[in-house]
Amino acid sequence: MKTLSKVITLSAILLALPVLADSNTDALQQAADHHVRSDQNKNRDQYRNPVQTLAFFEVTPKSTVVEISPGGGWYTEILAPLLAAHGKYYAAHFPADSSSDYYKRNLAAFKEKLATDPIYSRVELTAFAPGNSSDIAPAGSADVVLTFRNLHNWYGQGGDEGMVAIFKDFYKALKPGGVLGVVEHRLPADKANGEWTRSGYFPQQLAITLAEQAGFVLEDSSEINANPKDKADHPKGVWTLPPVMRLGEEDKAKYQAIGESDRMTLKFRKPVTQ
Repeated sequence: MKTLSKVITLSAILLALPVLADSNTDALQQAADHHVRSDQNKNRDQYRNPVQTLAFFEVTPKSTVVEISPGGGWYTEILAPLLAAHGKYYAAHFPADSSSDYYKRNLAAFKEKLATDPIYSRVELTAFAPGNSSDIAPAGSADVVLTFRNLHNWYGQGGDEGMVAIFKDFYKALKPGGVLGVVEHRLPADKANGEWTRSGYFPQQLAITLAEQAGFVLEDSSEINANPKDKADHPKGVWTLPPVMRLGEEDKAKYQAIGESDRMTLKFRKPVTQ
């Protein structure tokens, strides 16, 4: 009876999902307003602009989406409700067999999150880590692959060569014509020749170049997630800013006034013809 109850509960949830909305923007907004989202996460919408960002990346309720390194599940709270009825959501989290305690803790916390509500029951966990050859999704199955603020971490582990290999994994998972959506802390162009690799920021042109080397075509860029107040010159890098605020009370008002980081938003396309 417990299993049947879960099925009935999920069925009831699916009846109210955003696929019934009049437009894709309405569907995305309904997902962003879903009850499963925490107030803390909703408060960050002013910086992360999830509805506009997902619309720009062509995510719909019927899409097959792979999110790379979903972390604590900020976007999971939106993508799971959005895709539960008619789409597919692969969460490519840390590998379960990793020797890293950090990976293990974060994966365990994510699994606990997925157990908190029936809306997450259709999320499919796959594995991703730099240098890990596991499939993030069946080859040629995804409409959209998404990555949010991860490039700086991956680059620090593998440099140019490692990044191209990662982009090739994304390329493999996508259907011809599929979209790779990238959001990342943006390093100002005039700082690209300095010591930036530990700042948490990433040069936009380098991101484009490495994705193109993997076969992608840059189709469009957006300033949806731009923040002109952020000059990327902080003593503790991007982590000086909200939400981390690594300096604690030191100059707190100053960094709160800046807000979260300036971010590039890039839409790449896997060519239809190879």
